[in-house]
Amino acid sequence: MSLFIQQVMNGIMLGSVYSLVALGLTLEYGILHIPNFTHGALYMAGAYVTFLLATSLGMNFWLAMVISMIALAFIGMIMERLVYRPLMLESPLNSFIAAIGMIFIFVDGALYLFGPDFKRFPPVHTQVVQVLGTTITFQRIIIILVTVTLIVLLHLFIKKTLVGATIEATAQDMEGARLMGINVKRVRLMVFALGTALAAAAASLIAPIHLVHPGMGGPVILKAFVIIILGGMGSIPGAILGGFLLGLVESLSGGYISTSYHEVFSFGVLVTVLAIRPTGLFGKK
Repeated sequence: MSLFIQQVMNGIMLGSVYSLVALGLTLEYGILHIPNFTHGALYMAGAYVTFLLATSLGMNFWLAMVISMIALAFIGMIMERLVYRPLMLESPLNSFIAAIGMIFIFVDGALYLFGPDFKRFPPVHTQVVQVLGTTITFQRIIIILVTVTLIVLLHLFIKKTLVGATIEATAQDMEGARLMGINVKRVRLMVFALGTALAAAAASLIAPIHLVHPGMGGPVILKAFVIIILGGMGSIPGAILGGFLLGLVESLSGGYISTSYHEVFSFGVLVTVLAIRPTGLFGKK
């Protein structure tokens, strides 16, 4: 029973990180209708910004994470303006090639600046708590709580504010939103800012546990795409549910079978769901 609780908590923690990354990617896809493959590299960049602020400047971890989210939001807006917007009317293949180029720039830049070594955060929360007789580190609980808070705030922002309404309208019908007087270009900027800020938050939360290195964005972006396909392309509830589902599958399969094959089970869940429901859990035809 102790092992089961431990793996469930680990799965919820992983699912929290996956959900935040997939949420940002889903928001960007909903507006641009192209997959932003640079999202994983931006996730990595967010972790490095938090790491530098917390270690080199001795800044409080939570303040460093907030500054990292703001910094990555600006980077996301710059990328949308200089890379994706000029290609808006071109073939999606052009955007894909541009994204691949940006990945090389970010990853090779990180290798040049920081080297290939793994970077370790100073201890953030070393306390442990007992959950049904199982010892759980407080850092894992914090990741879950912060993720839930960010998801709730994002939901309130989209559903209860005028800016959120313009984002929803643009995602549903970009041309119709433009005809109604909505500044679609500004909406695109805001969505990229939100998406990259969420990626920075996810990376900052998990980095004290999984460490920081230039290649950390690769596996995460692959799983994020699995999640948004599993949940339904462009579906925010699907991204949240898919993230937690994938995290639980990975953790339980790794704990009870083998960590070498947990990705096999993840993709197995994806194939099974798509075989039953080709549009994903919340996807529309």
